[in-house]
Amino acid sequence: MKTEQRRIVLMLALALVMGMLWHSWRQAHPVTTKTVDNSQSQPVTVNNTNDNSSLNNHAIIANNIESTDKNLPLIHVKTDVLDIKINPKGGDIVYASLLKYSISAKSTKPIVMMNTHNNTEYLAKSMLVSNSGQSTQNIVFTSPKVNYTLQQGDSKLIVHLVGRSDNGLIIDKSYTFYQGKYDVGVNYAIKNTSETAWNGNLHTLLTRADNPPAKKGFFHISSFFGASYSTSDDAYNKVSFKKMTKEPVNTSSEGGWIAMQQHYFLSAWIPASNQRNQYYSNVSDNGLYTIGVKGQQYTINPGQEQQLSTALYVGPEIASNLKALAPHLELTIDYGFLWFISVIIFWLMQKIYLVVGNWGWSIILVTIIIKTLFYKLSATSYRSMAKMRILQPKIKQLQERYADDKQKLTQATMELYRKEKANPLTGCLPILIQIPVFIALYWVLVESVQLRQAPFILWIQDLAIKDPYYVLPILNGLAMFVQQKLNPPPPDPTQAKLMMLMPVFLTFVFMNFPAGLVLYWLVNSVYSIAQQYYIMKTIDKHDAKMKYKKKAKSKA
Repeated sequence: MKTEQRRIVLMLALALVMGMLWHSWRQAHPVTTKTVDNSQSQPVTVNNTNDNSSLNNHAIIANNIESTDKNLPLIHVKTDVLDIKINPKGGDIVYASLLKYSISAKSTKPIVMMNTHNNTEYLAKSMLVSNSGQSTQNIVFTSPKVNYTLQQGDSKLIVHLVGRSDNGLIIDKSYTFYQGKYDVGVNYAIKNTSETAWNGNLHTLLTRADNPPAKKGFFHISSFFGASYSTSDDAYNKVSFKKMTKEPVNTSSEGGWIAMQQHYFLSAWIPASNQRNQYYSNVSDNGLYTIGVKGQQYTINPGQEQQLSTALYVGPEIASNLKALAPHLELTIDYGFLWFISVIIFWLMQKIYLVVGNWGWSIILVTIIIKTLFYKLSATSYRSMAKMRILQPKIKQLQERYADDKQKLTQATMELYRKEKANPLTGCLPILIQIPVFIALYWVLVESVQLRQAPFILWIQDLAIKDPYYVLPILNGLAMFVQQKLNPPPPDPTQAKLMMLMPVFLTFVFMNFPAGLVLYWLVNSVYSIAQQYYIMKTIDKHDAKMKYKKKAKSKA
């Protein structure tokens, strides 16, 4: 393949990558619609079945979502980071918003994760279920107050819910909230006041409607929306809602966790790590998807008491938060198949951010560091391009001489490359090697909640969305145009025009990319231009010096 053809193929491949990532970004950042805050859940039909199989028992539990009694006020709990509402009937969380994260940079309204609205229903449930199938879902718990606030200076707030089951269990279900934290401790203090032993398990579930951010496109590589779980055999298992319909989860493991994921945020139940848990999923008839954990079986004899504990996380996907809660929970920050590169890039960006205090400057400095690491590799590419540019007149002469004999043209061209010690591939491979780094950085910008609504300078107040005035994409397009002019032009006029249109095409693609990604590419292009210009001038000086020596030698 000729040099110019290889270059065109590489540019087209890069354009394809840009197109795929653009589609991904559009899917991950759709136009937001107004969400109605409805604190009343809708009645759900319970499936009746006589099948006592494990999965069907789980299905009954998952579908048994009770409506809130309008006469029972929701219990409202507010900390510095969470706004929670608990339904006294069942004692489950039916509303959760994140006070530190607004829906957009221009709004002060917090992100609402859990709610009971028809289209976006999303609940965190926990219950005791006896071997006979009796559940604490129907218990109406009482609490000393209906409004709780974690006061400044207090490290934690405990909310007690007390209820009595029909089979003689007195249950103190308590939620422990912590200052500055998104994890919530959930504890059951159970006393059996009946005359018979109680045998059963603690179930924790996450239930939500399938309402993804956007419809799937042809290139579907956007942020994962669905359920996930972890076991001792497999650290991170993603379960899309489509897969959940076809292949219900049914496995057991020591420790582990379950989660519901969406862009930037997740909820997760983390059961006790020292017990064997059963993981399951279910899809109800009314379109609700559930991922659940069934803990180990307990026997509480008459007059005995038992303590059961678990933990719930509702918040942003921040690696340090998740690592502290459970092994492998940080894997829910899904950087894709190049995650090992993305983790390194983000680690470096975060370290720089701690010094400069601005994610935009952090991106610039990381770009310079990456380009410096690739300096020698890029230099090889630019030297090859410079040499090919010098050889262009000779190649054109060969094309004119062997216009009617392609075989001889190829042989003559290869001989010229051999004689001049030029290898066109050395100009292509460095570009290919750097593409994975670009893709890895893309995922860092897409998935890292720290960059969400992070300002840079002047008009750029959110690095995770497109430049509102398209200044960065235009500057980047100009930089790509300058870089294109530095490269040796294809001899074919049609191919030359196609190559010159590439910066224009990529400028339009970049207009819908996050400003942080365009900033990276702009700095990358400017650095490349400076390096390529320097190398070309160095080669020109070297060639001029060699010609002068040859001329002086011939005269002598």
